[in-house]
Amino acid sequence: MKNTYISILIQSLEKKLHVLDEIIVKNRVQREGLEDPNLDPDDFDKTVKDKAALIEQLEGLDTGFEEVFERVKKELETNRETYREEIRKMQELIRKITDKSMLIRRQEAENKRLMEQKFAAVRRQVKEVRQSQKVVNQYYKNMMKSGYVEPQFLDNKK
Repeated sequence: MKNTYISILIQSLEKKLHVLDEIIVKNRVQREGLEDPNLDPDDFDKTVKDKAALIEQLEGLDTGFEEVFERVKKELETNRETYREEIRKMQELIRKITDKSMLIRRQEAENKRLMEQKFAAVRRQVKEVRQSQKVVNQYYKNMMKSGYVEPQFLDNKK
């Protein structure tokens, strides 16, 4: 029975590794999008939603792992030698998870920087468009006034 719980713990860690790999791929896709000057906002939004779903999945795996671990914690501590191989396997998986988590944090920091640059560029473009519209509107108003002739009084008497 306890051995089944330990197998579940190992499977949970392996699933977490798989989900972390998917997040790493999504971060790369997100970075490519942020580096693309013709970024499609819908594609970017889809990537963000996909990542959110993966993060939710991770949270579920963490919660499940903690619940199962609490059930077998005492057994693992008291019979450490019996479960030596399983404990070693879990430690190895946890090390890999930690490494991938650190990679994801670096990717997220880089993507955040790129996103800030992208938003700054968009703000600049919006400002330039507004200024251009203002100049065009001013030109149009000036041209309309130049074609306008004030009413004049003509004296037809000679």
